Amino acid sequence: MAKKKKYTVLDLFCGCGGLSLGFEKAGYNILLGIDIWKDALTTFKYNHKGSETLCADLSSIDYSEVDSLIKGQKVDVIIGGPPCQGFSIAGKRVVDDERNKLYKGFVGMVKYYKPKAFVLENVPNILSLGKGMVSDAIVRDFSNLGYKVVYKVLLASDYGVPQNRKRAFFVGMLNGKEFEYPQKTIQDYVTTKDALSDLPEYSIVEGGQYPTEPQSDYQRLMRKNTSCLHNHDITVHTEQTQRIIALVPDGGNYKDLPLELQQTRKVHIAWTRLNSKKPSITIDTGHNHHFHYEYNRVPTVRESARLQSFPDDFIFLCGKTSQLKQVGNAVPPIMAETIANSLKEQI
Repeated sequence: MAKKKKYTVLDLFCGCGGLSLGFEKAGYNILLGIDIWKDALTTFKYNHKGSETLCADLSSIDYSEVDSLIKGQKVDVIIGGPPCQGFSIAGKRVVDDERNKLYKGFVGMVKYYKPKAFVLENVPNILSLGKGMVSDAIVRDFSNLGYKVVYKVLLASDYGVPQNRKRAFFVGMLNGKEFEYPQKTIQDYVTTKDALSDLPEYSIVEGGQYPTEPQSDYQRLMRKNTSCLHNHDITVHTEQTQRIIALVPDGGNYKDLPLELQQTRKVHIAWTRLNSKKPSITIDTGHNHHFHYEYNRVPTVRESARLQSFPDDFIFLCGKTSQLKQVGNAVPPIMAETIANSLKEQI
């Protein structure tokens, strides 16, 4: 029986490669990841061995350079999450705002390669901006290129990710079909404790051994392809910070603190403990406001990666601050894989 062809993928604004990892696990061939941030590309290249990377500004991309890197191969799918800073400008046709050149770079790439499909992800409030003008404009831009476009906000925890992260997805297909989004894939949500309870309070030397056996199906899945632990270097807080964290119960926040301590940080998410019995709140890019459900510290890079559904054999490179940002900016791979599988069936 002939081997089925792998669909080829270009990942724009790829970051460290969460979206690409999901598509890779679904059987796609990731040709190239493009981003402007070198640290993220360093991690992307290390973990996507067969893929090329390009450090470039997508608002002024040279298509011939891309052609050269992918060796003239046909591009079947384009994926990515363009930053859309200008979309909040009301009044004129918002998508023409000068600051949306990056979004226009995504549109231009789709126009140039005419893939079978594209997947564009973004923050959920993109759908409500300008009273729907922005989402209408995005649909119109791609409809003009011949794509049937549908959008939806998905919740990562519905697909087995231990995190209540919402993302908006626009999927366009060239075959005239309307993409059907995947249904919820799990009954029981994966909790923060399911994700993290095998990882210790203390730092583990890079590539060291796990101190315990996996304690949940999710941990077994995360540890499936490695016997070594990476990126588990704890942050040591000041004694005062540790004392304050200790006053917050599992799943609690600043409201659980004495009144005189509630205003020590001027953001409403401050002093928030993860809830061991629920999926995590949205992982940020390392602002030190979210704390472990049990330990008096912020999550390590590996713990944050677990909550994003990166497997333990996906290793983050460059400095710790950079690594946390890479993790926080990513699309959860398990969520991406679910979308990729649905798309494969419908192309």
